[in-house]
Amino acid sequence: MSKTKKILALAAAGVFALTLASCSSSGSTSGSSDGGAAAGADCNVGISMPTRSLERWINDGDQLKKLLEDAGCTVDLQYADNKTDQQISQIQNQVAGGSKILVVAAVDGKVLAPVLAEAKKQDATVIAYDRLINGTPDVDYYATFDNYKVGQLQGEFIEKELDLANATGPINLEPFAGSPDDNNAKFFFSGAWDVLLPYVESGVLVVPSGQSPASDDDWASIGIQGWASDKAQSEMDNRLSSFYTGGDKVDVVLSPNDSLAIGIEASLKSAGYAPGADYPVITGQDADKANVKAILDGEQSMTVWKDTRTLGKQVFDMIQEIVAGDDVTVNDTETYDNGDHVVPSYLLDPEVVVKDDVQSKLIDSGFIKASDVGL
Repeated sequence: MSKTKKILALAAAGVFALTLASCSSSGSTSGSSDGGAAAGADCNVGISMPTRSLERWINDGDQLKKLLEDAGCTVDLQYADNKTDQQISQIQNQVAGGSKILVVAAVDGKVLAPVLAEAKKQDATVIAYDRLINGTPDVDYYATFDNYKVGQLQGEFIEKELDLANATGPINLEPFAGSPDDNNAKFFFSGAWDVLLPYVESGVLVVPSGQSPASDDDWASIGIQGWASDKAQSEMDNRLSSFYTGGDKVDVVLSPNDSLAIGIEASLKSAGYAPGADYPVITGQDADKANVKAILDGEQSMTVWKDTRTLGKQVFDMIQEIVAGDDVTVNDTETYDNGDHVVPSYLLDPEVVVKDDVQSKLIDSGFIKASDVGL
C-alpha cells in the first residue's frame, strides 16, 4: 500500500461557513455544534450525488451526511436528478456557501472541469466519489470500489455457472454495458469481457443480437444511457423480438448492475420466461432491495455487493485527515488516470452475493432488513 503525502491548506482565518441562500428542493443544508475532531469552519463539506432515482445514491448520501454531522461538520447534500447543468449549479452554490471539501459523484465525469477550477480558486479539496472525474487537474482524491474486479466477478460467475471451460456451446449470451458517460462503466465491462470474450471468440458463447463488442474499447456501443431500467427493458424487448424466434432462448445475460437487471428481467417475464431450470443466468451489482428479492425468487442469479457503508466511512476518514492536515490514506496510485494525472485512490473490495448469502451477508450485517425483501 502506498500513500500520497499532501498537506492541504483549508479555510483561512476569518473565513466562516455561510448558510446557503438557496438550494434545490432535493438537497439539504445542516450543521452541528457538537464539536469533535472535524468540527469547525474547516469541516464544511458539500456532497453532490447524481440522482435519487437509484436506491444506492440515496443510501450513500444519507450515510455520509450523518457521519459528518455527528463529527460536527457543516454538510450540504444535493442530488442532481441526473442533470449535468443542475449538478454544476449545485456545486457552484456549495462553494459560494463556504464548502471547503467537495465530495462529488459525477453525473458526467467529463464536464465538471470548469466548475472544479472555480472551486480550486477558493481552496476547495475535491474527492471524486465512486465515479472518476476526468480531464481536470482539480481532483485531489478518488474513493471507489475495485471496479474492474466488479466486472471480473460477474464474468467469473458466468464462467463457473455455465462451466464454460468444459462446454462446447453454442450458449446464447446477451451482454449489456452501463451508461457511456459513467467512467466506471468501462471498468465493469472490461472486467467481465476479459473473462467472456475468449469464449465468444471460440464459439462457446454466441450473441444472436450481434451486440458483441470486438474489444473492451468498444463497450459504449452497447451502453445504456443513465443506467435506466426502462431503456434496458426496451433494448431487451428489441433483442428478444428480433433475434429469438422459433423457440430460441437466451441462456445468459451480462448485466453490469441491478438497475439494468430489473429492466432485463421485466422484459424476460413479458416474453414468457419464468424461473426454473431453463431460466437465464443474470448478473447484477449493488444489492438493491428489489434485486435481492429477485434473487430470492429465482429471477436473478447474483449481485456484486459493494457495501457502500464502507465507502462512506472511508471518505469520512479521508475528510478527517484533510481537515487535520494529515497524510491522506490511499492504496492505489497507478490505475486511475483522468487524462490530466493519476488520481490517488482508495479501492475497496466488492463481493458476490447469491441466494444462499442473502441472510448472512446482507441481512445479518444490517445492510438491508429481512422485511425489505419479503423474509
